[in-house]
Amino acid sequence: MFAVHLLSFYFSKLQEDQIKKVDRFLYAMRLSEEQLKDISKRFRAEMEKGLSRESNATAALKMLPTHVRSTPDGSEKGEFLALDLGGSRFKVLQVKVSENGKRKVQMESETYAIPEEILSGRGTELFDHVAESLKDFMQKNSINQKKKPLGFTFSFPCAQSKLNEGVLLSWSKHFKSRGVQGRNVVQSLRQAISRVRDIDVDVLALVNDTVGTMMTCGYDDQRCEVGVIVGTGTNACYMEEMRHIELVEGDEGRMCINTEWGAFGDDGALDDYITDFDREIDAASSNAGKQLFEKMVSGMYMGELVRLILLKMAKRGLLFGGVVSDALRTKGKFQTKHICQIEQYKDGLKNTKDILTDLGLQPSTDDCIAVQQVCTIVSFRSANLCAAALAAILTRIRENRKLKSLRTTVGVDGTVYRTHPQYPKRLHKVVRLLVPDCHVRFMLSESGSSKGAAMVTAVAQRLMSQRQEIDDTLALLRLEKAQLRQVRDRMRVELERGLKKDSHDTASVKMLPSFVYRTPDGSETGKYLALDLGGTNFRVLVVKIRTGMSQSVRMYNKIYAIPQEIMQGTGEELFDHIVQCISDFLDYMGMKNSRLPLGFTFSFPCRQTGIDKGTLVSWTKGFKATDCEGNDVVDMLREAIKRRNEFDLDIVAVVNDTVGTMMTCAYEDPKCEIGLIAGTGSNVCYMEEMKNIETVEGDEGQMCVNTEWGGFGENGCIEDIRTKYDREVDEGSLNYGKQRFEKMTSGMYLGEIVRQILTDLTNRGLLFRGRITEPLKTRGIFETKFLSQIESDRLALLQVRAILQQLGLDSTCDDSIIVKEVCGAVSRRAAQLCGAGMAAVVDKIRENRGLDHLEVTVGVDGTLYKLHPHFSRILKDTVKELAPKCDVEFVLSEDGSGKGAALITAVAKRFCAET
Repeated sequence: MFAVHLLSFYFSKLQEDQIKKVDRFLYAMRLSEEQLKDISKRFRAEMEKGLSRESNATAALKMLPTHVRSTPDGSEKGEFLALDLGGSRFKVLQVKVSENGKRKVQMESETYAIPEEILSGRGTELFDHVAESLKDFMQKNSINQKKKPLGFTFSFPCAQSKLNEGVLLSWSKHFKSRGVQGRNVVQSLRQAISRVRDIDVDVLALVNDTVGTMMTCGYDDQRCEVGVIVGTGTNACYMEEMRHIELVEGDEGRMCINTEWGAFGDDGALDDYITDFDREIDAASSNAGKQLFEKMVSGMYMGELVRLILLKMAKRGLLFGGVVSDALRTKGKFQTKHICQIEQYKDGLKNTKDILTDLGLQPSTDDCIAVQQVCTIVSFRSANLCAAALAAILTRIRENRKLKSLRTTVGVDGTVYRTHPQYPKRLHKVVRLLVPDCHVRFMLSESGSSKGAAMVTAVAQRLMSQRQEIDDTLALLRLEKAQLRQVRDRMRVELERGLKKDSHDTASVKMLPSFVYRTPDGSETGKYLALDLGGTNFRVLVVKIRTGMSQSVRMYNKIYAIPQEIMQGTGEELFDHIVQCISDFLDYMGMKNSRLPLGFTFSFPCRQTGIDKGTLVSWTKGFKATDCEGNDVVDMLREAIKRRNEFDLDIVAVVNDTVGTMMTCAYEDPKCEIGLIAGTGSNVCYMEEMKNIETVEGDEGQMCVNTEWGGFGENGCIEDIRTKYDREVDEGSLNYGKQRFEKMTSGMYLGEIVRQILTDLTNRGLLFRGRITEPLKTRGIFETKFLSQIESDRLALLQVRAILQQLGLDSTCDDSIIVKEVCGAVSRRAAQLCGAGMAAVVDKIRENRGLDHLEVTVGVDGTLYKLHPHFSRILKDTVKELAPKCDVEFVLSEDGSGKGAALITAVAKRFCAET
């Protein structure tokens, strides 16, 4: 027993001594955690250089855009062909992808050899050979009957300007075919297929093998957005944000980047980590000075690296008693597969002795232990370097998305990763050490990159089909110039019909007289009370107007909520609530005993017979209080004040919010004769000639007309531009069949139009993976403010996704792009329709006055106009195009319609005094 322990101790001591000896000899290859972090940092810097348009030409990492914009989502289906060209043998495959809830992939393949003379011959011969093999495969499998989509895995660096176009930058892996470098390899393949004849294929995608690996794994795990190959060569790809890829136009979405990381260090970035052995490998290669990272990592060079180390150690008498065999001197005799055998757990030592013996050596046990350690150091360094570079990619993805922690999957392929017994475990362990904030799953690509080529093709076909469907849907919302002119002309007709006595009752644009005869002239003065009711908030104000040298308006106000049950209760309850709010405000201001002139901004359609008389035509904006429609709202307010019996008020004017907006802006700009509200509701007012207003007595001067253009189209005159989504929104509203123009243009409804479109696209499998969630079923969940946020140019898709997630909509990057497009189409149409309506109004004013050219100002208020990033610009552009003889300036109302109500009251008081 003692002898066994002694022998075991001796062997352990021998092993320890041999390991130390090798460690001392190869100390430069053993990389610490700090060194790996340093390498990772350098890799990040090289990625930045490769992505930048300015520095890409000189960058070692070329960061090649692949034009692969999406990973599989599981809905791919169809039959595809794939070619996989990357070594001395290539594959032709038929891939059948079925969805129908099964997500099944069936593959048939055949491998074809490429003779050496073709590898180093003319490029046309290479592609003719590939095309002939493709024809042979198709005929054998009876798949020559109709055009088949084909994906081409081409495992060499290519500059791609499209998914189905790629120019070969340089050959690698012993390929030397002439006349291919610098040419579009897809075109070369197509020409060869044309020469071969009798096969009908459509080359849809050119794919790097690394991208193919990512896409293969991405079909089974939708978190997979990184691909890595560690085999004969090495490379990585990942999904990068488009806004960072300066070599490609566009900022939306993501694109797969082929890093071509094998070239890392070609510009000197790794010089202090490159050993004399690496330099010797490089000098003896066919591409000296190139692919330095690959020469330190990949299976093509790892075995040769070990051979050089063993040779040098033997010459120094550190191995094999200083004896060197001819085989050990011969390049290529020690291969990477030998490293895999030597590092096996159980049979490693035996395998080592057998391999060294085959090399003509007579190794001792300590020689075998030392050789095992050499292999461990070389392969471990390879895994460490891969881990450092991969950590850089993972960190970049995490930071791109502003995440504290990233959960993702890395698809991996390659003979080294597959066959080396300890390589995967080492790689995984070091990655997790370097990026503890990234939770990484490593997934072995079972079917190789050729399935990936088919998946890229399937995704490309799916996206093309989906793109067409989405474009067709959004086309329903797209208004051509001719259609906008029709809207302008029809609006003009309805304006005229609303002004005429005989057609007023049937006109969809009611053209309500406001009894405001003039705009402010700057002489207004005094203290006024103003009420502003137009939404779920009610405002009470005191407005002090000063004239003379220090002309100014000072306002004091308080905002009160109107609960839903009061909005939709009885009229008496609503006006009692309003009076209660007034009482509270007068107490707050200490003005309970003051009898001030009052202007009442009431932002609903009213038929007025005087400045202080307004009969409610119909509720809008969610109000449904009973016993109000058909009654005078001023009388209802007076009755509520009497019921409270605490104070008395001099109600001088009832004012629409649009008129209030015009008056507010006219106080600052005398040319302001139009008011526009583009917010929760949509409306316009303007100064019309009295002689044209047949519903009011008198022909002299002007009067402001409240168009109530939200009702435009109630007589069916815009049915040709209403979509099924508009009809669905209308049917679900409280006032079905009414306010049709408003339901296409105002903030109260735009979000709901978007929700209807998103629901339809999801039902058709074009969004959110076809999953209809409860939030998406909820009417009103998609507020118009989300359109403004989502369409902001400063907002990245990451933030768009965050908004959608707040709404319970779990979106992909592609989903976010589509949602943004839908929002843009809906808001653009709304702005254009408002612009067409405004063009009708300004042209009418110009013609009223017999002018060749009109200069006029529009006072504007409303959250849509104020907050949406593009609404105002599109509106102005449309007016300019449709009313070219009018120079229209838009001025934002800073103080709202409450101030306008006070100014109307002041103007009305002055007008009464004058008459």
